[in-house]
Amino acid sequence: MAGKSVTQRRVQAQGWEIEYQLERKAVKNWNLRIRRDGSVYLSAPRGVPAAQLDEFVRSKAQYIRKAQDHFQEVQARETRPRLHDASVFQEVLDQLYPLLAPYGVAYPQLRLREMKSRWGSCLVYKQTITLNTNLLTCSRRCIEYVVLHELCHFVHPNHSPRFYELLSSFLPDWKQRRQELNE
Repeated sequence: MAGKSVTQRRVQAQGWEIEYQLERKAVKNWNLRIRRDGSVYLSAPRGVPAAQLDEFVRSKAQYIRKAQDHFQEVQARETRPRLHDASVFQEVLDQLYPLLAPYGVAYPQLRLREMKSRWGSCLVYKQTITLNTNLLTCSRRCIEYVVLHELCHFVHPNHSPRFYELLSSFLPDWKQRRQELNE
């Protein structure tokens, strides 16, 4: 490309090697980026000596490591093994519904959709439970907690002490499961 020069460089900093891609081009400022894949990129004006750029990257070692760790955590979350398909939601509902049947709870219709701020919801008057499809990235224990939480709302359509007593009677460790879900 006319006017651009791209090279790979390496520097030692804080006991580890940082490899970065240096692109020299017609710019006024230095621009350091850590990409989602963890690679390090620096664009800089053509006239700046390589030793000065290496020192700049060295001085940003802690920032680079922190950003790379962050992206690695994000990638680990995104590639966490998913339960194979949404049929697990139906299995869990089938498993837990008999606990609530003696309370006169009709078997609810199950709906799935992606939600931004909730793991599940229910419409008592429509006898419907909606589960967040993002639960597929969670453990079965967490799915059981959400399904049972929503089923208990058919008996107590609020978050009263009686609601939590009922939930606790079926799932004594619900607080731990909720914590695991929200981590």
